[in-house]
Amino acid sequence: MSDESNAIPSVVVDQNDFNDVIKKLDLIDEKVEFVNSEIAQRIGKKVGRDIGILYGAVIGILMFLLYISISSIPF
Repeated sequence: MSDESNAIPSVVVDQNDFNDVIKKLDLIDEKVEFVNSEIAQRIGKKVGRDIGILYGAVIGILMFLLYISISSIPF
């Protein structure tokens, strides 16, 4: 009785059916990878835009401060 409860179940499947299931799983895996890459690309675009805005603001402030410091020097 204990041998039956500890036995690993085995299943015999036709090779063609197994290959069809593997092909379907590969197709699903490709779709999931594609969606994940699209999501990562959108996040990357948002982060890049935010960094660009930050750099633009910092350069603008530096140019303004440089202009203020140069315009206050008497000629």
